[in-house]
Amino acid sequence: MTGIPDWLRSLVERADDVPVEAISRLRPPLHGGRPSAVLVLFGEDAPAADGSGVVPGPDILVLQRAASLRNHASQPAFPGGVSDPGDTGPADTALREAREEVGLKPDTVRVVTTLPKLWIPVTGFVVTPVLAWWREPHPVHPVARDEVARVERLPVAELVDPTNRIRVRHPSGYIGPAFKVRDMVVWGFTAGVLNAVLELAGWERDWDRTRVEELPPEQWDVASTARRLPPGGTGQTL
Repeated sequence: MTGIPDWLRSLVERADDVPVEAISRLRPPLHGGRPSAVLVLFGEDAPAADGSGVVPGPDILVLQRAASLRNHASQPAFPGGVSDPGDTGPADTALREAREEVGLKPDTVRVVTTLPKLWIPVTGFVVTPVLAWWREPHPVHPVARDEVARVERLPVAELVDPTNRIRVRHPSGYIGPAFKVRDMVVWGFTAGVLNAVLELAGWERDWDRTRVEELPPEQWDVASTARRLPPGGTGQTL
């Protein structure tokens, strides 16, 4: 595939054949579910956390939900949401949502592949992660301010740093991978996809999987706390 960085090629090639089981223990239902999509957007040379320069290498765009939301408050997530009738497919949904949420210009992005559809039983979403290359990065910011509090480009170098890797325990009993990076705890669905992407790309470093921390109360989800999550499930927003 031409027009994308060399470091992204192996991930794209492996993603084409990855089974659902490599990402989640829950297979989507044969029928039903709400078609949805998220944008896993790769850039390069993200701004450093202290604003002193850039962090060399790939990065991934995430947003953080507003603290005022009843569900999914303060939770980091990929841009994305439920498909609209006018969307032509998962990529169209993911790009539209990213434009509405953070002001992403779709013509600066090249969609390269998708991961398998994933099932989130708590919300009923059947989600397609759309992988894309941000060939012309530009400033992004919360556009839907009632939903989005901040936007960050997370360097892969920080995501794979073993000191930033933990597992979190949700009050429902769910325990899963998480990332403590840039004053955020990335967990649930988003962390599961990030974990799979890092493994597929060959970027993952050894980390201590016995390190388990309680999920911060501000990220408890009302709906998923009331219902025990199934093994491998998540209350994470899209």
